[in-house]
Amino acid sequence: MRRRDQPIHWVPVGAAIIEHRGRVLITRRGPRAHLAGFWEFPGGKREAGETWQECIHREIREELGIEVTPITLFAVIPYRYPHQAVELHFFRCSMGSGVPQALGCAEFRWVSYQDLAHYPFPPADAPVVAKLVGIRQAHVLDRLVVQSP
Repeated sequence: MRRRDQPIHWVPVGAAIIEHRGRVLITRRGPRAHLAGFWEFPGGKREAGETWQECIHREIREELGIEVTPITLFAVIPYRYPHQAVELHFFRCSMGSGVPQALGCAEFRWVSYQDLAHYPFPPADAPVVAKLVGIRQAHVLDRLVVQSP
């Protein structure tokens, strides 16, 4: 248990929003993992001396056996769980080479933006899911407005 006068140690975490053919890749945490059974955007802790891009490349290779290209920083979410504090850096990524495999996760799925809302995500990921679903809905609404007489 942390004393009140001790500073909070924020754990830096990189997460990849891997987009391919209108879908997003999500992974499920294993039965022994913290937050077991929750779905998430793949990624993990940034190691000392690593850039965010290096972190994303390494973590995605370890978890899924694929290469991705980080395109842009999408969101930074600081979140305090009872046992630790994390600062998640979410990057939009394009799919590179390889075929995804569940190497460091229980399973993975390619899902539509709208379907993201139907999967249980950890609390720290919730704002990103809401933002992705909202962006996708806004694009659909834009097309409807443009196409209306």
